[in-house]
Amino acid sequence: MVTLHIEHAITDFAVWKAAFDRFAEARERAGVTRASLKRPVGDAHYIVIDLDFPTVDGAERFLTFLNEQVWSTPANAPALAGAPRTTILQPATSEPAVSR
Repeated sequence: MVTLHIEHAITDFAVWKAAFDRFAEARERAGVTRASLKRPVGDAHYIVIDLDFPTVDGAERFLTFLNEQVWSTPANAPALAGAPRTTILQPATSEPAVSR
């Protein structure tokens, strides 16, 4: 599994989420197997997104789509504040989860 990790500031979560939801079909067509949305405690104007893909190539293609078709157009990313930070991550090891 490969993860496209995205972080960015937003101006309004409800507006941002509505825009995110409009691209559900695009994520499905791109091969996203799981999407996780998180916000830092105490910061309603920041979002962290993890999109899982079967391959690095799939994550790279979707990142290109985001850069060229979504984030470059204010109508497609209405609550985006500034430029997103992105990283494509792959597993470093396959260790079992630690219980506490």
